[in-house]
Amino acid sequence: MLDRTEEILRDLIAHPSVSSDPNAALIGNLADRLESAGARVEIFADETGEKANLWGTIGPDVAGGVLLSGHSDVVPVKDQDWSTDPWELTERGDLLLGRGTCDMKGFIAAAVAMADEYGATSLRRPVHFCFTHDEEVGCLGAQALVPLLKQREHLPAIAVVGEPTEMRIIEGHKGCCEYTARFHGLEGHGSNPDRGVNAVAYAVKYVTRLMELAEELKLRAPRDSRFDPPWTTVNVGKLAGGVAHNVIPGRAEVEWEMRPVQYGDAEFVKEQLQAYVEGELLPAMRAITPWADISVETIGEVVGLEPMDDNMARALVAQLTGGNSADVVPFGTEAGLFQELGMSVVVCGPGSIAQAHKPDEYISRTQLSECLTMLEGLRRNLAA
Repeated sequence: MLDRTEEILRDLIAHPSVSSDPNAALIGNLADRLESAGARVEIFADETGEKANLWGTIGPDVAGGVLLSGHSDVVPVKDQDWSTDPWELTERGDLLLGRGTCDMKGFIAAAVAMADEYGATSLRRPVHFCFTHDEEVGCLGAQALVPLLKQREHLPAIAVVGEPTEMRIIEGHKGCCEYTARFHGLEGHGSNPDRGVNAVAYAVKYVTRLMELAEELKLRAPRDSRFDPPWTTVNVGKLAGGVAHNVIPGRAEVEWEMRPVQYGDAEFVKEQLQAYVEGELLPAMRAITPWADISVETIGEVVGLEPMDDNMARALVAQLTGGNSADVVPFGTEAGLFQELGMSVVVCGPGSIAQAHKPDEYISRTQLSECLTMLEGLRRNLAA
């Protein structure tokens, strides 16, 4: 089964499914493989027809099954120093290198490799497969799929999201909220800055307020928080604007994110920023020109995975893997979206998050073997 998994993974890596590019061909490939195993497959394309989610089912059409979930998109390789071709699976001892090997095509390959075994087994409860687009840029595919799943009568009871955790059981993670703030000022000659509205300067003021709020969030951390760090974090990922030393910049853009440990923190940050923009920044900008503006685009607001005292997914995966503990992590996944649908959810998959998004990304055969052992145990569980 490991050879079969590697064969599928090699094929998946050869599809450069960066979030900015179409994933329809990759989804079609996965659909063909699942259908040949006997799965009932549905493809949900976006309005462009170039991006798609896949939902597949093997077993009876009843509630109470188990969902295996993964995202098909990967992050870019541009400006990264790879020693191998990122779009060709490369063997290096026990390691398999390539973009997406651990995040998270390795899990997808293992799940699809097991599909033939599931299809050949008389399952009493179904196994579902969910492969989405654009997780890396705001879980856009999963967020589009959730309203469709809400209409279903027979949803899974348990979901396993196969993000790279080194096969550790993860029962909680922070949310992830991503925004782009755009500043529209008034260009002019750099020799007389008071006659223009310097969009970059106001973007810097905005970022400064963000950093102040980041410090205030540390004081709001729940006393019993298990996260590292225990508070809601804020990160400014990009600040861009301007054209030359001697030109007052009329445009600037700030890309930032926060990862809430509790829902109220996200609302706190947004309310504080809105008050600062409307009470201080915009009045100062519009005192020079009434056309000045600041707009904020929500790229994605994805809920976290809340640890639950009673978690069927945690109990099942512990039984399948032999794990006797469950952790929380600071990075985000699609798991909270499935939890909102009423499923019991954990994150557990092969590979390490320490390798994700880096040049020479890899997964080990050892980790893939452990994942296959879990999935084989799931087959026996669903047939019992």
